[in-house]
Amino acid sequence: MSIKPMSSSGTYTLITIGQRARLPLAIAALLFSANTQAFLPTPLLVTEGALSSELSDSTSPSDAEDAVRIETSTLSNTGNNTQNNTASGSDMATEQLLATWRRQAKTDNLAQHTIWRRLLYFYDDQSSILSKKKTESLVDDPRFFLSDNGQQDSAAELDATLVALAKEFTSQTTGNNQANIHIKTQANNNSVLCRFPARVAWLKEKLAIDDASLTNECPELDDWMATLAPEQLSIVFAEEYLDNPLSAFGHTLLRIDSKSSVADPNQISQAYALNYTVDGDPNDSFPIYATKSMIGSYDSAIEIDPYPQKLAKYLQDDERDTWTYQLNLTSSEVQQVMRHVWETKALKMPYYFTTDNCASEILRLIDVIRPQQNLLKQLAYVVVPSDVIQLLNSQNLLANATYTPADNTLRQAQLNDAKQQRAQLGYHNSAKQTLNEIKSAQINPVSSLSDDGQWLRKRQIEVSDNNPIDRHPLQLGVIAIGQRGDNDYIDIGFRAGFHDTLDHASGYSQFFNLEGVAATLRLYDTDDDKPNQPDSVVLQNATLIRGRSFNPINAGNKGKTWGASIEATRVNDGSQEGGRDHLVGSVGYETGWSWAFGTPSSGTGQMSPQLCYTFLAGTAQAGRAINKGFRVGAGVNAGCRYQINNQLRAQAELQLPYWYHGSSDESNVRGHYWQPISSLGLQYDIDKKQALRINASYDWQERVDANEDIQLSYRRYF
Repeated sequence: MSIKPMSSSGTYTLITIGQRARLPLAIAALLFSANTQAFLPTPLLVTEGALSSELSDSTSPSDAEDAVRIETSTLSNTGNNTQNNTASGSDMATEQLLATWRRQAKTDNLAQHTIWRRLLYFYDDQSSILSKKKTESLVDDPRFFLSDNGQQDSAAELDATLVALAKEFTSQTTGNNQANIHIKTQANNNSVLCRFPARVAWLKEKLAIDDASLTNECPELDDWMATLAPEQLSIVFAEEYLDNPLSAFGHTLLRIDSKSSVADPNQISQAYALNYTVDGDPNDSFPIYATKSMIGSYDSAIEIDPYPQKLAKYLQDDERDTWTYQLNLTSSEVQQVMRHVWETKALKMPYYFTTDNCASEILRLIDVIRPQQNLLKQLAYVVVPSDVIQLLNSQNLLANATYTPADNTLRQAQLNDAKQQRAQLGYHNSAKQTLNEIKSAQINPVSSLSDDGQWLRKRQIEVSDNNPIDRHPLQLGVIAIGQRGDNDYIDIGFRAGFHDTLDHASGYSQFFNLEGVAATLRLYDTDDDKPNQPDSVVLQNATLIRGRSFNPINAGNKGKTWGASIEATRVNDGSQEGGRDHLVGSVGYETGWSWAFGTPSSGTGQMSPQLCYTFLAGTAQAGRAINKGFRVGAGVNAGCRYQINNQLRAQAELQLPYWYHGSSDESNVRGHYWQPISSLGLQYDIDKKQALRINASYDWQERVDANEDIQLSYRRYF
């Protein structure tokens, strides 16, 4: 329905007002009294959409920015039409405000502004292996938009927001009687100012709207902000935890500090934790849970909990050290982040373990307030918590860092002191019992948290060497030259992450060993005149995941020692004479024991630097080229890893598998056999991003065509 304007004769005056003050004065002039309103002409109907071409053409953008046109008319009839004309005056003010805002928004192209589009979840500059949509918002919940076309069109959503703001701007002068208080409170909670405070705050800044001119009571939002009382934000990094595979890559969350916890960071009872996590089904088995988390079959969830409760989970339950870094954000930026969290906290977005996770959400929130830094674009394909910490540090977004040791780290520090005293005073009968008591979490419940869990105790030990800022880069490229039997070769390899026991150790928890998504191509220098020559180019290895969790039995850790692998790799088939190597799919699992020895870093909760281990191992392999197409094996893997100095490490291992292929009628083919393999590795760190490594192995099975393999590799971390 359209309403035609009333025509009347009168005098029209153009008043030029300063940009900051013009809107409240305009409203005051229009709505000051019912008598004044009676003289105003009835306006055009305020509709959602662009201004008519007539209005756009008749007023230039510069006119809209410099002045507000206030039309007044002297009419004699002020009788029974006062109430209707009051509404007409309000509509007139609404339309004039909307016209001004639309012109300025068009002039400044606000609909395509990076911040506006990021507030709506448009990823214009984001590349992704999962092909995120760039032409529309990632949010498909219609409650997140005011316009029916808001998901596809940021301009339509901007215009709908301006319409809603203009209506609320002028409606605030009516409906204040006592009978309307309850209805008004409910309406306020659903108003655009209360539903989307971050969008409104940004538009206020861009359109130079005075805060006092556009305010509203938002009981739910106000209570939420008053409870959190955000003054400062910090990012918290909880180190990798291999005993829970979903935490194997570490975790990040935001700490929300109030004035009290800013003044005294140990008063964590006055802080909250903002955690972006997966809203998975706890009834799903782990393989199903992990798969759904990887492919986006679960929704994400934003959890806001008291910080002591969340911190206790990491320090006491999982026994993971944490690092807390204050974010270099202004007070206004902190407030804007929290307003945007309010807008998005109930959204159900797909959760992707590698790309849309706890770490990526923190980058997205910062990108909303710091669009020029484009943080999320720099980690487009895989977003890992430790990489986020390093990225924020490189962008000067991190201030002071705070280390908080886990319970097992504190027990380890006590163990180190007790062992040192024992070495100085000599062994006595009660020493072993004393060490066992120190290691026991039940007998020795030492913690960084107070007994009531509401504040942090002052740290009594030195910082461990596990600050993620000090890590080598996540990705790895390798080029190697080597010899297998009589054949020379060149290896070219890539590893997406993370770290093996010979890599530069700083920045990781001790003995951390987890590798994912790695592949190696081998190029042989073949001689056609020789028999049993390998193919000139072969896939030597393709690893999906391979890792080992070391929790030495003589240390303060309470976990087990175990390992697992899923990969395709080349193996020597020892079931028949002259057995060549073949590519097989391989799945393995190990469980066993480990021991730490040597002298730990003084005053820290770090374990002794040297490690020995023994595993009971089981492996299943399948491939068309090997005897019977499969083999299963069981045996023992034992080895030691030795830290020579900060730049040089060595590792030796002996594998003793017994393989079974199944029975065979052929006399020269064996269905089962031992196949011992010994290996040695030595790595020298040139710097944090470069290293040289020597690997050598010997296959003791006499039936294979090549027993020895030795190579020298250059490793580049990036």
